[in-house]
Amino acid sequence: MFLNTIQASEGSRKKAKRVGRGIGCTLGKTCGRGHKGQKARSGGFHKVGFEGGQMPLQRRLPKIGFISQSGKYSAEVRLSELNGLDSEIIDLKVLIKANIVPIFTKKAKIIKSGDLTKAVTIKGINVTSGAKEAIESLGGKIEA
Repeated sequence: MFLNTIQASEGSRKKAKRVGRGIGCTLGKTCGRGHKGQKARSGGFHKVGFEGGQMPLQRRLPKIGFISQSGKYSAEVRLSELNGLDSEIIDLKVLIKANIVPIFTKKAKIIKSGDLTKAVTIKGINVTSGAKEAIESLGGKIEA
């Protein structure tokens, strides 16, 4: 292969539209732009989203990002935080009373962060696999 023999493949380069060359080519006179109006003029354009003066859709809709509605009712609890609790049986009420999770929490999950020093029984709280191993290794139990 030589540089002077390289050619574009067949059909990859389309010929440009030749507008304004009479009625035979279907692009004569108005050149496919229709009659009059802003889009028929040279330089006639408007910004993206423009709706003719009407308040555009992107400005009509409220600015909201994604905020998880279930996220504000769930909380994470570290293993090390369970050491400070007095009770042997730990459920959501105990965590709320000890001020570890907010009052409006509906579900909590215990994660493996820090060390647990005593055996505890977990009731009605989700537990990660790593935290489950740590609790059961100390003789604790997890009840659903």
